[in-house]
Amino acid sequence: MKNARHKARELALQGLYQWLLAREHAQEIRTHLAEFKGYDKVDQKYLEQLLNGVIADAAELEAAFSPLLDRPTDELSPVERSVLLIGAYELAHVPGVPYKVVINEAVELAKSYGGTDGHKYVNGVLDKLAMRLRPGEVKAKARKAGGGQAA
Repeated sequence: MKNARHKARELALQGLYQWLLAREHAQEIRTHLAEFKGYDKVDQKYLEQLLNGVIADAAELEAAFSPLLDRPTDELSPVERSVLLIGAYELAHVPGVPYKVVINEAVELAKSYGGTDGHKYVNGVLDKLAMRLRPGEVKAKARKAGGGQAA
């Protein structure tokens, strides 16, 4: 069952897709999103944080993940680009969400809305980005998974 934050990420994805294609303002996008069935079950505060944050920091976020891509950012599908923006934003600005959750949520969005195997691409990019943005958390998780041995 999808929780309110997952639904917020889904709507943020749809809003960012719209933003990438039409460059509408965040307020216009939120007005459109509010018309979706089930909008009342969304974590609206988190949706607003994601939309506003990603749009405001898009250039910074893309600069963080573009070196990890095998092609220019503008050659990504709008879905993959939007998912990567959301994942990069959460990794950079929402430390309360564990990096594994960020990556898993992004992969699920890419599976649901992206092209075939797009989720694998998203997973690979965000996994590398997590190492750059949250190295302590990633290393701690690896040590714990390895039985407490130092790497």
